[in-house]
Amino acid sequence: MTDQPDPVATVVALAPIARDLGPAAPKPTALSEGVLEASDSLWTTPAVDVGYWECTPGRFAATREGYTEVCQFLSGRVTIEVDGEEPVTFGAGDTLVTPSGWRGVWHVHETVRKLYVIIDDAPSA
Repeated sequence: MTDQPDPVATVVALAPIARDLGPAAPKPTALSEGVLEASDSLWTTPAVDVGYWECTPGRFAATREGYTEVCQFLSGRVTIEVDGEEPVTFGAGDTLVTPSGWRGVWHVHETVRKLYVIIDDAPSA
């Protein structure tokens, strides 16, 4: 008889476009009227959060302080502006990495949904 570790459950999220993210709320950093967002965490650890996020059209400021975020866009269209860089437009299938310290402005043209992975700079022990 060998000592086997306890099995670890697989995390599954099917049909991410149809997934209910819960009620939308006003975006706190909105630069235009009526910007709403909703999110739903799929899996978390002290250092990582994986989930889905959606935002309605409009503009908002964003910063990444103390964490890096990896985004995989699932639907919609957004242009992201960063000082000193050319604006980049993202749509379904595109990937964006915003490292810790990043700052930019999002212009959501069509309601956008993304899968996100947030990685804390200094995870809790």
